[in-house]
Amino acid sequence: MSKPIAVIAVSGGMDSCVTAAIAAQEFELAFAHFNYGQRTQKRERKAFHDIADFYGVKHRLEIDFSHFSAIGGSSLTDLHMDVAKADLQNKEIPTSYVPFRNANILSACVSWAEVIGATAIFIGAVYEDASGYPDCRPEFYKAYQEMLRLGTKPDTHISIITPVINMSKSEIVLKGVELSAPLAATWSCYQNDDEACGECDSCAFRLRGFEQAGIADPIPYKKR
Repeated sequence: MSKPIAVIAVSGGMDSCVTAAIAAQEFELAFAHFNYGQRTQKRERKAFHDIADFYGVKHRLEIDFSHFSAIGGSSLTDLHMDVAKADLQNKEIPTSYVPFRNANILSACVSWAEVIGATAIFIGAVYEDASGYPDCRPEFYKAYQEMLRLGTKPDTHISIITPVINMSKSEIVLKGVELSAPLAATWSCYQNDDEACGECDSCAFRLRGFEQAGIADPIPYKKR
């Protein structure tokens, strides 16, 4: 019997890669990637295709979300804003927050899922990031699931699945290793697309996760 289809939102980062590895155990994968004018868009796009190649994904969709660049308000999309140095104790919303990004991503994934007959959408949101990103909270996805139910055809049944949302970064690393996910193909840096800066929040969370897992991070860094 053929597997059911799941749409996976794949940024090219570690969390979405491990999310894809988890989904691959039970689903046929359809990968969606979003180009929203982020500083490392070219490098993230490469990571997306490298991960898709690893899993032999035939269904790939790249979506232009360049409206985020026009809207601005994030250091990821506005080159006039500096990418802040990592502060893992910060409880405020960081400048890297892209306003309501995950809601936009989910909307596009739901539309595609409904067309191709997918029964699930996987997204690699992590609650550890929730102190800074309100759209990484479990209650956000619970609310979005209800909106999905109300806003799609009566015979549409799509589940939003967030398999790593309650994991720490070290647990995500270990799960990726357990599932032989291609972690070396991933990219997490907010700032650089050649060598990861090692100084932004995303690099810092990732480096700490690998360190706590007792595993060497396979990607190159300017600073560790």
